[in-house]
Amino acid sequence: MNPMSNARTRIVGDGAFVFWLSFAQLISWGSVFYGFSVFLEPTEQALGIGRAESSLGFSLALLAEGLLAYPVGRLIDRGHERAIMTLGSLWCGLALLALSQVQNLWQFWAAWLMLGVGLSATLYPPAFAVLTRRFPTDFRRAIISLTFLGGLASTVFIPLMAGLIEWLDWRHALWVLAGFHVLVCAPIHAHILRGAPVHPLLPPGHAQAQEVGELKHHLRQPTFWLIGVFVVLLLGVTAALPAHMIALLRESGLSERWVIIAPAFIGAMQVVGRMGLYVLERRLDPHWTNRWMPCLIPLGLLFLMLGAGQVWAAMCFVVLYGVGNGLLTIVKGTAIAQYVSQAHTASLNGALGLPLALARAGAPFVLGLLWSPEGGYALGLWLMWGTCLLGIGALWAAQRRALA
Repeated sequence: MNPMSNARTRIVGDGAFVFWLSFAQLISWGSVFYGFSVFLEPTEQALGIGRAESSLGFSLALLAEGLLAYPVGRLIDRGHERAIMTLGSLWCGLALLALSQVQNLWQFWAAWLMLGVGLSATLYPPAFAVLTRRFPTDFRRAIISLTFLGGLASTVFIPLMAGLIEWLDWRHALWVLAGFHVLVCAPIHAHILRGAPVHPLLPPGHAQAQEVGELKHHLRQPTFWLIGVFVVLLLGVTAALPAHMIALLRESGLSERWVIIAPAFIGAMQVVGRMGLYVLERRLDPHWTNRWMPCLIPLGLLFLMLGAGQVWAAMCFVVLYGVGNGLLTIVKGTAIAQYVSQAHTASLNGALGLPLALARAGAPFVLGLLWSPEGGYALGLWLMWGTCLLGIGALWAAQRRALA
């Protein structure tokens, strides 16, 4: 019997393993990534800072996450997943406590830098790497399963955090969120991530040199960089939209009630898309689904742009973008393993960390710059539409090279 499978089943069953790892993702994404927008106004009022200054905190967190993506990926590839994700959860709890105590702008920025360090060890990239290592023959299906709960993070935590702030105040609400990381996420990671698989043994002194040589070879391949272009461009677009979603939907003609409901509906559509893929996964060619699923995002943008002022067009955008964004997570999380290297997935994804962080941090700012009172978001939307097509074209080129 496969010794790696033995180690896994001794600790926890496959289904339970994925569920608990997914549950920790729900907390990590919901309390930190989506928490920023909920705590934005209370912290601005308490610290007397402006929107540009406060927004820089989130950008710093994304940059810290990106800078650490490569070393975190290397450590996970070497079998240190338990220590990385457990310490990452503890660190997130500590950083949230620090954020609850900030008294000035510099402390606020420092706390978000700390949170970025924790995010690098707890969000999808390290979790996807863990699943790729533990489920080498079925990692794609395991990743799809993992994202079910993660896709509900905004739906669950945005109202939860708003309620906590109203009930306790924002500082004490952060204590509760810190408790989730320390008392729930850290024990989950410490328990289920025991028995990490290791690389096959090589002759003494040869293992590390061979591993580094293989990694450098993959980093030089056009297929890797084409996938990198796809990931950076598409995730830049999906980072730009949430920050401007309310204003975009208002401009599209939706009533104020639907302007508030639609973002939560987008989160639900992410889960619907992933559930549909899970059911049909065995019947569909994975390369075909990788090729066409990301196309739902530019298709949704096209409805929004061409049907300006029409409610039906705005709702088509919500559905298509929600499903497409949910499925994009699957493609992004599996493309490196499918087309470049499964053994070095975490390290190769980590190598994209800095350009990805820069794209995610800069895209919302660029979209805001392109807005004008006369034209609204029209120019920015067309730019994002073209960016999506360019990124999808890079993925198609990578597929052709890898499958040739």
